[in-house]
Amino acid sequence: MRIALGADHAGYELKEKLKNYLQARGHAVDDCGTTSTASCDYPDFAHAVATRVAGGSAERGILVCGTGIGMAIAANKTPGVRAAKVNSEFEAQVSREHNDANVLTLGGRILGEEQARKIVDLWLATPFAGGRHQRRVDKITELEKDLRLQI
Repeated sequence: MRIALGADHAGYELKEKLKNYLQARGHAVDDCGTTSTASCDYPDFAHAVATRVAGGSAERGILVCGTGIGMAIAANKTPGVRAAKVNSEFEAQVSREHNDANVLTLGGRILGEEQARKIVDLWLATPFAGGRHQRRVDKITELEKDLRLQI
């Protein structure tokens, strides 16, 4: 799977660990930055990952900041992106099964490497359930279209 990966300074260390982990598991990783722990602005990296996912050059995206909150807010501004801030394996599973989340956001100051790996593994392996959930995801897509027409 091709995965776009990004982080700000607070998520840099966990991003690097996840990049190595994902590559070792055979995934193609498009590292969208940052490249150090120097202070930077998370929306820049959220945008880089989100546009790759929405545009189809990456199948999924993973973003890491201090809490995962800022990245989720910023990524969800991109039409076609359904970013989920996840702290547990249950949330990882449900975000995929019910919401067809295509971007995962994690908190580098909240999660340890082992828990983050478990979340990522489950999130990548869980398919969208479709069915009754499809009509809800379709409504989100329609909301995006309506908002674009209103602007």
